[in-house]
Amino acid sequence: MEPKKGRRDTRQRRVILEALRAGTDHPTAADLYARVRKTLLHISLGTVYRNLEALADAGEIGRVFPATAERRYDGDAREHYHVRCIKCGRLDDVPPGTAGTRLLSFLLKPTGYDIVGVHVGYTGVCPACARARAAAPMKTRTPGRSDEEVT
Repeated sequence: MEPKKGRRDTRQRRVILEALRAGTDHPTAADLYARVRKTLLHISLGTVYRNLEALADAGEIGRVFPATAERRYDGDAREHYHVRCIKCGRLDDVPPGTAGTRLLSFLLKPTGYDIVGVHVGYTGVCPACARARAAAPMKTRTPGRSDEEVT
């Protein structure tokens, strides 16, 4: 006898959610698929996508809208912001209570909008890339050209 679809979906969803919340990174569906396949050998990438979207729709996880085309997911569904490294693409949480709340109140007055959500994203250079850049030979940027080493 075949297991009930609802039961299988519930187990898959639980394993996906546990894998997402096990770290503080903001993985793509493909990243989570690779993690979850260690536990659920026969799960498909489509099933991971569907379950992530269902979890996000239910408010159990967050969707991150980075500047890249690939959607990322966040195990922390509370309102918070993100910072993305422009060099390596690393994505981190911005601590609560920082810039962003002033922007919301600024928008409310002149626009008259009823704001139902905020997606604030910051960009910068992560500590690892900053260290690598500091250790690399000094480079200069000529407009219209690629980076060139200074000799």
